[in-house]
Amino acid sequence: MTETVLLTVDASPAGPSLVLRPWGREDAAALVGVWRDPALRRWTSTAMENEADAERWVREQESGWASGERFGFAVVEERDGPEGTAAVVGNVVLKGAAAGATSAEVGYWTAAHARGRGVASRSLEALTRWAFDTFGGGGLQRLDLLHQVDNVGSCRVAGKTGYDLDRILPASPPDFPLDGHLHTRLHPGSRATATA
Repeated sequence: MTETVLLTVDASPAGPSLVLRPWGREDAAALVGVWRDPALRRWTSTAMENEADAERWVREQESGWASGERFGFAVVEERDGPEGTAAVVGNVVLKGAAAGATSAEVGYWTAAHARGRGVASRSLEALTRWAFDTFGGGGLQRLDLLHQVDNVGSCRVAGKTGYDLDRILPASPPDFPLDGHLHTRLHPGSRATATA
């Protein structure tokens, strides 16, 4: 995908408006700060100890956009103030939406300082609409969302955004030490069933 994609999310009673945009090298320092959160480290497999790690991760996101295999968005919260500052508050990603694919996967995380304000659910809803609008005509009918069974927050986000629990997946150590939930959401015009 060659053009830059920007998605906007209106403000809610819980938080200000959001902008979803591709990750950039200027985000490296913010990423290192976000990754200091033990809860985020628990649910993700990425290690981001310093700016070099963060820059490498950003380059991987840029490569995903260039290849069309992975569309990672920085979730930025617009803040009022004299400088019109913005802060990185999360990430949403669409994986595997290649031309002709009938299913793809979504994922997300939220920075510790932004949790409890609907950032994940509002961002995931925007990503979901974009995915179906952009790739639905090419065959995309289902989006999958996976998380460990003990990640209650992710389960709540899935439910809020219409991703129904499809089934429990068995653990697959070492990458997935516990069972997981597979949630799915179908394209609004789909007649397919949720089960893969």
